[in-house]
Amino acid sequence: MSAKRCRRGEIELYRSPVTEDCEHLLSLFQKTDSVRFEVFSKIWKEMNFSHIFLGTVKHEKRSFSRLILDSAYGFLLPPFSFQIRVGGLYLLYSLFQSQTAAPPEPIRLALKDWEHVKKFEKDAMDAQHMDVIYILRQLRLQRAFHFSATPTRLVFRKLRKKESPALCENFIERASRPQELINIDLLEELTNVHDLYGTLKSSVSETSENSSVNLIRDDLIPQLRSTVMDFHKWQSRQGAADE
Repeated sequence: MSAKRCRRGEIELYRSPVTEDCEHLLSLFQKTDSVRFEVFSKIWKEMNFSHIFLGTVKHEKRSFSRLILDSAYGFLLPPFSFQIRVGGLYLLYSLFQSQTAAPPEPIRLALKDWEHVKKFEKDAMDAQHMDVIYILRQLRLQRAFHFSATPTRLVFRKLRKKESPALCENFIERASRPQELINIDLLEELTNVHDLYGTLKSSVSETSENSSVNLIRDDLIPQLRSTVMDFHKWQSRQGAADE
């Protein structure tokens, strides 16, 4: 076995501890209930997290930087909550700036994940989280992203099968599909359609012999909204009980 392959195998041994360190930092950020970079930066400095790059010899700097960035990359994507994804973005930015490899190792961004990042940026813009927008644009200006077919490099031979790390359950966003599907815009559109249908029904009833046929539920839109709100309240109570 070549020395290069041995070193690659030794570097991989650090993946699990690095992921644990990232999760610990993000768990502290999660407790602040904030998405400000200033708050994240304070935790980063208190943990001396930039020291994670110290101790690597010259020929290991690039491969170790790649491993650390790959480990942090997953926190930028679903199914993690918005706050954890913000923390993941700040983590990638801080790691990119702190690495000792020269020129700096880029952040591999798989093309399949680009839509997730664009939607994440749009959500941040809609909520006016300007720290997130600024950090994303800084990474682009610095050409920190390397767009690739896969998030990690593919090799012809592997020392062993790579195990997928278990996702931290506390970071995963609770299911919110009903709230996402039944939003204000949809309710307004349904109301307009409902009113139009009511007008057409009234015109039919005036000319139809059987005008007693009930073609409309007047409480359809309010009941739909009420059902979604009841689900959201139940979900919130369940979350509070789990904590």
